[in-house]
Amino acid sequence: MTGRDGIVEMRGIVKRFGDLIANDRVDLEIRPGEVLGLLGENGAGKTTLMRVLYGIYRLDGGEIRINGQPVDIRSPADAIELGIGMIHQKFLVVPTMTVAENVVLGAEPTNGALLDRGFAERQVLELASRYGILVNPRAKVGRISLGEQQCTEILKALYRKADLLILDEPTTVLTPQQMDELFDTLRKMAANGGKVVIITHKLPEVLAVTDRVVVLRDGKVVGSYKTQETTERELAIAMVGRDLRPATSVAKDVRGTVLKVEGISARNDEGRLSLKGVSMEARAGEILGVGGIGGNGQRELVEVIAGLRPTESGRIIIRDRELRGADPRRVRAMGVCYVPADRHGMGTVGPLSVAENLILQRHAEAPFSRRMFLRHSQIRTFAEGLVASYDIHCQGVDAQTRTLSGGNLQRLVLARELSGEPDLILAEYPTRGLDIAATEYVHHVLQEQRDRGAAVVAVFSDLDELLQLSDRVVIMYEGHIMGELSREEFDVERIGLMMAGVAESKAEVRV
Repeated sequence: MTGRDGIVEMRGIVKRFGDLIANDRVDLEIRPGEVLGLLGENGAGKTTLMRVLYGIYRLDGGEIRINGQPVDIRSPADAIELGIGMIHQKFLVVPTMTVAENVVLGAEPTNGALLDRGFAERQVLELASRYGILVNPRAKVGRISLGEQQCTEILKALYRKADLLILDEPTTVLTPQQMDELFDTLRKMAANGGKVVIITHKLPEVLAVTDRVVVLRDGKVVGSYKTQETTERELAIAMVGRDLRPATSVAKDVRGTVLKVEGISARNDEGRLSLKGVSMEARAGEILGVGGIGGNGQRELVEVIAGLRPTESGRIIIRDRELRGADPRRVRAMGVCYVPADRHGMGTVGPLSVAENLILQRHAEAPFSRRMFLRHSQIRTFAEGLVASYDIHCQGVDAQTRTLSGGNLQRLVLARELSGEPDLILAEYPTRGLDIAATEYVHHVLQEQRDRGAAVVAVFSDLDELLQLSDRVVIMYEGHIMGELSREEFDVERIGLMMAGVAESKAEVRV
């Protein structure tokens, strides 16, 4: 029995992890011929629910029915047999193999005992053509873009006759043009009678591609909507239980240059050149957004400026003072703060208390220490003030930082880094992994710092966020700055081309 042409029903689904109830008696119906959006904040239970359907997790209560008949899905192999495929956020591809080899892996067409490579490539091309997917079946997966790797994963599921395709946060690695192509593919699949579920917390993409939206909050279904009959605001309220205040203000008082980067080149952790003659500047009173698909030099750029990574060549100038071989302590002393992407491993020390984390890098300074001894009363007073100002939800300043949620952990990092009113703020993916409410808070904090007169350099992976927050943007590709646009020049198509490697000035692809 397969799920083809039939409704998939999840009835009263319960999934527990210890004392945590991730899914609390969830009912969900997935219908042929539709794209269903599964919407909710981080921790709402979206991915857990779909992992139950795909057989990664065993349900603790309820039942799954296909074509009206109960099914027992004990593993992904069972799910695949029933026509269910799932595309995870982290792709399960073999980089050294070709696209075609990845697609047919585990179900290879053979000629005798050997893989019939030509037949496999023809099958992949036929399947790709049917759904409007552009791939080269002979290309090595390790050498193609993340968007093309995602297409490979989709083809792998379709090759195994998936009738229900689940995609977990599918647009994170895509340019706008690739996102449009993906949506076209999903619509074609639904038009052919297939079923598609998109797990996401991004409202614009839900409205762009789905036919119906189901919202989860705290493990429960709180609403089901026909996409054409709802709005971003209604869905946002359902997700968080309150109205949101989107950050939409623009810079009002842009002043002199705080940061100037001239011809910087630097290597990544593997020793490859990841910054190739990068030049840009950031001004007081503006948010400079750094865009592009992740892995194109954004991380190395902010680490070089923060003094965490050496340069091969070029100059970094802050307030007319050149940083040459500066370490993080000296950079910080020049009025620079750094909000890292990894708030767990790099931004905080989990076993230390909230108070101790709030004085990291300043513990040897007055008023927190005197003659090599910590002054605990001053530290507590300082920490309690920041906890109140930044509304950090914790069990007191003595609580271990690892007990905080992701949103509160980011509030702690922001509180510590911004408490000294820095002139330059480096924020690397400041909302990555945060839900919509925590993201809203971070947006407002960054705009408040800009309005205070700081220069903010913020790296964003989400295009909507990049355009919403930035007063000016630069787009990176393969270690180059592909172009720069002011807010008045923002154009999704132009930015998408730059993200794909088309230089703004010469309209040519960088290699």
